[in-house]
Amino acid sequence: MAANVLPVTPPQRILLGPGPSDVPPRILSALASPTIGHLDPQYLRIMDEARAMIREVFSTSNEMTMATSGTGSAGMEMCVVNLIEPGDEMIVCVNGVFGSRMRDVAQRCGATVHSIEADWGRIVEPSAVAAALADHPNTKVLGIVHAETSTGAHQPLVEISQLVHDAGALFLVDAVTSMGGVELLVDAWRIDAVYSGTQKCLSCPPGLSPVSFSPAALERMDGRKTKVQSWYLDVSMLRAYWSEERVYHHTAPINMTYALHEALRIVLEEGLEARIVRHTVNHEALRAGLEAMGLSYIPERSLTTLNAVHVPDGVDEMAVRKRLLNEFGIEIGAGLGPFKGKAWRIGLMGHSSTKRNVLLVLAALESLLLDQGADLKPGEALRAASGVY
Repeated sequence: MAANVLPVTPPQRILLGPGPSDVPPRILSALASPTIGHLDPQYLRIMDEARAMIREVFSTSNEMTMATSGTGSAGMEMCVVNLIEPGDEMIVCVNGVFGSRMRDVAQRCGATVHSIEADWGRIVEPSAVAAALADHPNTKVLGIVHAETSTGAHQPLVEISQLVHDAGALFLVDAVTSMGGVELLVDAWRIDAVYSGTQKCLSCPPGLSPVSFSPAALERMDGRKTKVQSWYLDVSMLRAYWSEERVYHHTAPINMTYALHEALRIVLEEGLEARIVRHTVNHEALRAGLEAMGLSYIPERSLTTLNAVHVPDGVDEMAVRKRLLNEFGIEIGAGLGPFKGKAWRIGLMGHSSTKRNVLLVLAALESLLLDQGADLKPGEALRAASGVY
């Protein structure tokens, strides 16, 4: 049978969707390095260096910082299952897919979950958080999405963090689409638990989830009366592997750790501030071009890393996406939930966030919209983007 099975030969794409992002050659080379044991001293050194760099990118001094096995959803589940016990009360802010997912995870843990609902594309207002905390004074954790990938909404956190801590609760943040591309100050903003993913602004293949827990979060875990629901994601055991004890828990994804190590080196070589500026400028240029074509943004406060726009009336959004992929090799994302069939999500994350990609996707999109009869002035989008640059 093997003789009839074709080799793995994926096409070269330009990844401008909601993730993954383009992976630079340096990271792919690291991924292909020789596999060694997960307790080999050389691997433990690489693991410790990666951990230190995760702290830098998260802007935290938290001792319990690591890369857990699995994608960002594993990081989400790790944070929730370790901080919540059956019967605990948790507030989850829901304004898109990933807030809904966090709520689902908490409910599966046996928590009594109170939702703060906001329209998709809008942020959660501090006043709504204050009201929910007043209504539910026994809340142990409040969870919120910093960068809602399903809508491109960029959620402010500082004022909400203050409200959460004033109420005596822990503050949990989803930073999957913001880490390494958007300002994220874990210690300064008093975030107690945070998780991200490797495949977004870090431009590493999917497979690991950077996470970090504050001392207050660890104290909550140490005071648990019940075992953590997930054996695989139990921080009380993983702490022993990520400490000097090196107590075996599960076989780490060794080559993925190499890739993350190199990805973090690239982030810190560029510098966090410079990286944030790069994402901002490319977003502003893309936005200028899209708006010049008559496309309007869904969120009132847009991420620089994920651009969600309404599809113009009369345009077949799926046909445009298919032609972008097949004719130009460009991947963009479709809308989700209430925006299914009505939106495009264009990612500018990490290695994908370049002037070349901005101008390329604008030119390609303009061409395809003109083919569908859109009322556009040819070249206007590129002129608008070039004006930003």
